[in-house]
Amino acid sequence: MGRIFACGPARRAVMCVLVALVLGLAARSLSAESCSVVKHNPPTEADEAFLAADFAKAEGFFKADLSKRPGDAELTAGLVHALLRQQKVQEAADTVKAALAAAPQSASLLTLRGEVELRQGDLWLVQPTVVSAYKLDACNPRTHFLFARLEQADSHYATARQQILLAHQLDPQDAEIRWAWIQTLPVQQRITETEAYLSAPTGDDQATLAQIRADLDRLKARANEPGGACQLVSKQAGVELDFIKLMFNMQHMRALGLEVGLNGNPTRMDFSTSQSGLTVYRAAADRAGLKRVSEPVSGAYPGAKPRYTAHADSIKIDGLEFKDCTVNVIDGGSPFEDGDGMIGLDVFTDFLVTVDFPMRKLLLEPLPARPGDAAMPAYSLLTGGGDDSMMAGVHTPRDRYVDASMKDYTQVYRFGSDLVLPTMLNDKLIKLFIMDTGIQATNISPDAARAVAKVHFMDRPKYGPAAGGPDKLLVADEINYSFAHFSQKLNGVVAFDTSMATRVAGTEISGFIGANTLQLLTIHIDYRDGLVKMDYVPNRGYSSGK
Repeated sequence: MGRIFACGPARRAVMCVLVALVLGLAARSLSAESCSVVKHNPPTEADEAFLAADFAKAEGFFKADLSKRPGDAELTAGLVHALLRQQKVQEAADTVKAALAAAPQSASLLTLRGEVELRQGDLWLVQPTVVSAYKLDACNPRTHFLFARLEQADSHYATARQQILLAHQLDPQDAEIRWAWIQTLPVQQRITETEAYLSAPTGDDQATLAQIRADLDRLKARANEPGGACQLVSKQAGVELDFIKLMFNMQHMRALGLEVGLNGNPTRMDFSTSQSGLTVYRAAADRAGLKRVSEPVSGAYPGAKPRYTAHADSIKIDGLEFKDCTVNVIDGGSPFEDGDGMIGLDVFTDFLVTVDFPMRKLLLEPLPARPGDAAMPAYSLLTGGGDDSMMAGVHTPRDRYVDASMKDYTQVYRFGSDLVLPTMLNDKLIKLFIMDTGIQATNISPDAARAVAKVHFMDRPKYGPAAGGPDKLLVADEINYSFAHFSQKLNGVVAFDTSMATRVAGTEISGFIGANTLQLLTIHIDYRDGLVKMDYVPNRGYSSGK
């Protein structure tokens, strides 16, 4: 497994260097290439339908227009984007393939193929596609935008930001490019540009628009905060602490958690790699005397409780104390008697995080210093979520740095707060899996399951993590998961719909590596650089009594 995943495939590492050299010169050579800003024609019926998020209608219009102008690259791009928004991924791939067969030297169509490859989860194929497209047309804004998306997932935030700025310079009217550009801006400018973005149709569906509006309200609250830096004020920069057990009842543990001091008030919080930032329920916020700095905002999805932002003067985690912090508050009660909220591990982006599941301990240590960095960096607790800070706001965007002490770490992808592991399944396919300690059992999508294993249906159990939902479950008989130098063979793997995770990430997610796998391991995480190392020692820890 080391040959495949230690630092990604060897050819990928070489391609990374090539892409950086080729596209890294783009911003400096823009005038030399005589690039012109893209001029858009007045919107057609197909364009208007797409901007109104009526993608099925847009698909029909684009197909009708292509029947009159076959081979038109702009119409093909419109059709493919409409298909992707409807999750018709294979039809989009077939459309691009047919178009490229007729025009193999089209930079626009090659870039379009790269967009489909990214959506299919074949991220390692995107880089050579980007290079080929760039060689044909260095001025194509979508090529730079595609490269930016890949680089951000690969923790190359400085490069991603540079490419987004260049793409926006070349085509400020492209809605996707414009939205990515807005994410790079300082908070106050980001608020202004987001309000302008929401003032006209952009092709975003209602769920996405609801999320953007909720994020806008949180940004406004952040702009009015009394502090919000949440910087470390204690002298020590590392700590080792024990997890607490959170229980369903006297016999059954539901989760591991951390005790956090909010304004000196003990607060019991679930921890998870799938959560982002720090969130508490209203009762815990009131008990700690948190100062509300925004009004409640409706949830971004049906059934979600409203949330608001509050300010904590102090957050203590064992010997670490942080001052002037933003806390997300759910405007409702906790469903658990022993739980006050959730904390995502990404709040510790400024630290090297070691999750020792066998010994139920969390270790926070300083990250290796980058060359030229100050000897004593400023440490923050990223209570609003770590990934957002990499592109704008809390930190200056930097590219991944792999210290010599971390040469045996695995490079993983990041989408939001999620750490995504390239995973070999039964030595047949490499697919993308989210590392999620909040999921009780490692699982797989139905398509991936059918591609690598024998599957069958079984009755859904009445109790346990698989309870609830349809009467029958699709189950894969036997799957060997290989990732980050670690392999595990599982029988009876439940297959379930991962389309929501795919939609959020923008790339095909084929399942989750869950607690039944991760709790066997000691996991070292460098969120700053997208690096993970996993250690397995048999018969060690609480489960074995040692």
